[in-house]
Amino acid sequence: MLQIKNFTKIYSNGKVAVDNISLEVESGDIFAFIGPNGAGKTTTIKSVVGINDFNNGQIIIDGIDIIKSPVDCKKVIAYIPDNPDIYETLTGVQYLELVADIFRINKEERNSLVKEYATKLGLEKDLNSPISTYSHGMKQKLVLISAFIHHPKLIVMDEPFVGLDPKASFTVKEIMKQFVKNGGAIFFSTHVLEVAEKLCNKVAIINKGKIIAAGSMEEVKKDKSLEKVFLESVANE
Repeated sequence: MLQIKNFTKIYSNGKVAVDNISLEVESGDIFAFIGPNGAGKTTTIKSVVGINDFNNGQIIIDGIDIIKSPVDCKKVIAYIPDNPDIYETLTGVQYLELVADIFRINKEERNSLVKEYATKLGLEKDLNSPISTYSHGMKQKLVLISAFIHHPKLIVMDEPFVGLDPKASFTVKEIMKQFVKNGGAIFFSTHVLEVAEKLCNKVAIINKGKIIAAGSMEEVKKDKSLEKVFLESVANE
């Protein structure tokens, strides 16, 4: 579903943000991408979803090259950034209508899905309020709903649980499990290692732009906690 091949990103000031990394996320995977601040996680994610260009390598989504066919790639992915930057002059429901229009979701289906996910995430009573009145957690719930309603094949998330209350976090994790059970794939960064360890079947650790461990969760952990493996891996670099 997602192939990152020999990916390198160098910024204009000469800083190598990500150095020749390769990863593969398959259908059915919940893949955790973890690392310290500044390790290259967000840089990689923004290139995967077509926001950042890059210097070398390939990013393939569902068999499509993100550089050669960015629009076709974006039709099959949903991106949830670490800081939801959405149109605050709109109401919640207007924003979801906009997303549904972009992805050409028919009225009956969009209404049904919006109601389902807004109810699950406890946002249904706030959909008619301006987004400018939303807390960070409410905005996070809104962008999550916008991702789920258009049936992406790949969901890419950057710290998706930041700002969510415990009930909403639990609900999102259950939705994620069902999404990959139905054939989707999820690639996400998080600093909450306990969540990654319990939720994900695959993991990669990045530090200073390089992958220092990757594979199935059990392969990477090797009878240790993910937190311990992470701390040891970063300390050794």
